[in-house]
Order: sequence, then structure tokens, then C-alpha cells
Amino acid sequence: MNVVLWSLQIVLALLCVSGGVFQIFKLDELRKGVAAMRALPRGAWWLLGTIGCVAGLGLLVPGAIALASAAIAVQSLAISALYVRYRDRAPLPYSVAMTLMAAFICFGRWYL
Repeated sequence: MNVVLWSLQIVLALLCVSGGVFQIFKLDELRKGVAAMRALPRGAWWLLGTIGCVAGLGLLVPGAIALASAAIAVQSLAISALYVRYRDRAPLPYSVAMTLMAAFICFGRWYL
């Protein structure tokens, strides 16, 4: 199980860091096609992107994995709710998948 969790952590870390960097530096491109991106101000997306990057890196630090995965699960769930609210269907599966992976990692590191 440890190998499965580490594999998921590495994949999720890459997704979080790349998604966070994209939210911080490529927000104008995202706003063109995703209504939820236009709903929040630039500063909110900068904060969410920064949290994603830091939490993604936290997935690779043994003492911070459970907390980082919990933060990612909450953040991804909130972003998923935004996508549902603004009827953005294209990014929703990605966000839900990140929520489920993060929740599984958190559960696995706390209880398994």
C-alpha cells in the first residue's frame, strides 16, 4: 500500500504544482474558456494557486503528507463547487479526480 500511496502522491504533486503555476501565471488564458475563473478576482486565484503549489510540494515531505493531502482535498472540492456553480463541465472531472486522490492519500496516511 505504501508504494501505491507514494505513486499517487507523486502524480498528485505534479498535478498540483503544474495547476498552481498555471493558475498564477496563465490566468488570462484560463479566463477565456472557463467562467468560474472569471468569477473570482485575480488575487483569489493567485492564493489558490500558491496553496496548490505549496501543498503539492508538501506531498513529498514525509511529515506533511496528511496535512497537505487534506488541504488539496478541501481546495479541489471548493474549486469543483465553483465549476458546478458556473456550469463549467470541461475542468470538472480533473478537479473531482484530484479531490478523490487527495482524500484517498489523506485516509491512507492517517489510517493505513
